Amino acid sequence: MISSNLSSRLAPWLFVWIWSTGYLAAKYGLPYAEPFTLLAYRFALTLLFLAPIIFLLKRPWPSSRRAILHLTVAGLLIHGIYLGGIFQAIKWGMPAGLSAMIIGLQPLGMAMVASIMLNEAVSKRQWLGLGLGLLGLYFVLFERFNFSGATVLLGFPIWALVIMVVSLLSISLGMIYQKRYCSDMDIISGTLIQYSSAFLFVLAVASVFEAGTVEWSLPFVATLAWQVLGLSIGAILLLMAMIRKDASVRVASYFYLIAPLVALQAWYLFDETLGFASAAGVVLIAFGVGLARPLKDQQAGTKKL
Repeated sequence: MISSNLSSRLAPWLFVWIWSTGYLAAKYGLPYAEPFTLLAYRFALTLLFLAPIIFLLKRPWPSSRRAILHLTVAGLLIHGIYLGGIFQAIKWGMPAGLSAMIIGLQPLGMAMVASIMLNEAVSKRQWLGLGLGLLGLYFVLFERFNFSGATVLLGFPIWALVIMVVSLLSISLGMIYQKRYCSDMDIISGTLIQYSSAFLFVLAVASVFEAGTVEWSLPFVATLAWQVLGLSIGAILLLMAMIRKDASVRVASYFYLIAPLVALQAWYLFDETLGFASAAGVVLIAFGVGLARPLKDQQAGTKKL
């Protein structure tokens, strides 16, 4: 009993740490392969691992073509465009910590998308959170603006910021889409279908815009293995276990730690520094996202804790 309680308490923290390493793994792997080529290998290997699991566990498949189509769209948004944008922005020189801060605005983006797609009311509290989060992001970006050039931020082109915003909108739209159309999917077979559509997307982009060459080395193989086993497989299975133990509300609260956790690891591993304005921005983003979280979820999380 004690062991079970301990594991349920540690699981969300382990999940968040694994998820946070995705930005760092991208930065480690991109010197050896182009962004979409790297993702093509990652998704292909993930599919090879997931397929036998489905057959061994006899997981059910979607019951209709419409369900498969919805999973395909969700996978394209959540995995293909979302990760493709992050990897490309990091390849263009955007710091891993900054990319995590932008994606950290996801709950705010989801509130906006939900208000448009699902006609869900957005409270004044949530709009305040949105405003604080955007102000915090401005503080983070302010230190990196090169005022001598209109198209360049310090260390990376403005297009890296644009594509990160696309990633943010893609994951926000994808999560809302999944909530509306894919809520009854089997987690393993549904994930395989989603990764399949993401694989076809990144393979097409890599075929058209990239050379497809890979510098096979121990660091590349190690980071690719972690991306497949740790992120694409391990994080999903860990999330499944937490959901079965009814810990999903608590997991949502831990997600707010991802951006500062990535920033801390990036500082240690890659010497990515944060000035005073950036640090203030991180605080504002975290506070803004906390405000934007639905009040009933906050109360439920408090009861769980």
